[in-house]
Amino acid sequence: MTTACGLDFGTSNSAIGVIRDGAPELAALENGQPLFPSAIFFDFEHGRPLFGTEAIETYMTQVDGRLMRALKSILATPLVKESTFLKTQRISFESVIGLFVAEMKQRAEESLGRPIDAVVHGRPVHFVDGDAAGDRFAEDTLTVIAQSKGFRHVSFQYEPLAAARAYEAKVEAETLALICDIGGGTSDFSVIRLGPARRGIADRKDDILANFGIRLGGTDLDRHLSLDAAMPMLGLGSSLHTKNLPMPRQLYADLAHWPSINQLYTPANRRMVHELHADAVEPQKAARLKTVVDKHLGHRLALSVEETKIRLSNAPAAAIDMNFIEPGLAAMAARDRFDDAVAGERARMAAAVQETLARAEVTPNDIGTVFLTGGSSRVPALKKAIASVVSPNKFATGDDLLSVAIGLTEEARLRYG
Repeated sequence: MTTACGLDFGTSNSAIGVIRDGAPELAALENGQPLFPSAIFFDFEHGRPLFGTEAIETYMTQVDGRLMRALKSILATPLVKESTFLKTQRISFESVIGLFVAEMKQRAEESLGRPIDAVVHGRPVHFVDGDAAGDRFAEDTLTVIAQSKGFRHVSFQYEPLAAARAYEAKVEAETLALICDIGGGTSDFSVIRLGPARRGIADRKDDILANFGIRLGGTDLDRHLSLDAAMPMLGLGSSLHTKNLPMPRQLYADLAHWPSINQLYTPANRRMVHELHADAVEPQKAARLKTVVDKHLGHRLALSVEETKIRLSNAPAAAIDMNFIEPGLAAMAARDRFDDAVAGERARMAAAVQETLARAEVTPNDIGTVFLTGGSSRVPALKKAIASVVSPNKFATGDDLLSVAIGLTEEARLRYG
């Protein structure tokens, strides 16, 4: 007998659903809740990996170790096959993702009370823009990982189509819907016919008019906010005495981007930062950068930036807490300035919506509903980008963080029973 699940492995958060008594149900993964931060902390003091909220909270206490987040973003790159150093041993990034998938599977099995051997994996329409080989590579990698953790049956569904499944349960009349799934690393769009009479149909290819996606998500917005507001406090934009050269921007760009933060903590980079501090025109700012690199505070800074981005969704301004770098240190961020900083991303988002409609051969007026899902769909700048193409009067929302997992679990029920 096959026991199936739907697994939403996300850039920032993940969830997994099971079939209980013939009905889809999200598994409680920690503290009775289904939402599980996509984070692993390798605790060097106790020689163990920690997952989810516990991983982040332990890292924040400055226990000696290594935090990893946004691992989904490297799935389509050769980096996923490379290894990284963990104190006394090396481990591949593929193995790190495997540990996380295995932990989710085990917790779901404990919730359900029996082993799970089939999975419908969610995936973005494109892991990497314009790279079909990268998409295949990422899907093949996830398949190998899932099989190595005990899933005998592995299949995939586009995340916006899974979100459409979840939203369709509430639809009372047939509609042509634009599904916008804006997550931590990617934004995906689908045009699909939805309606009560279509809910139980397993194969929906005749209802799908178009799928499209771009590599743009919440972590990209975090990077812009960090470079605009936080990094100048660490010396970005200041100069060196030597030939009046600027502080190297790439260093700050790597520190502002979730997947590249850990790469800064090498002996060579630490030496470079110390040399920059000695030559800095504004040594106090460079000293803060040195503190971040020496004490491995990059992820903590990224978390603080992310929290401020979320607050800016409902406030005109908010402070980025940097007290852990220097007592009393904070950087002010304004929503209008943030909107200006992500202007290029807003243009890409609007163009992606237009491309999706063009592929579906429909006009904005043909769309009856725009379903917004994914944590980054709450960002006002991105909502405005979508509203510049399709009327915001057609916007509908559900559970921003869990609709994909709910839809994947329904998909698993239909595929595997």
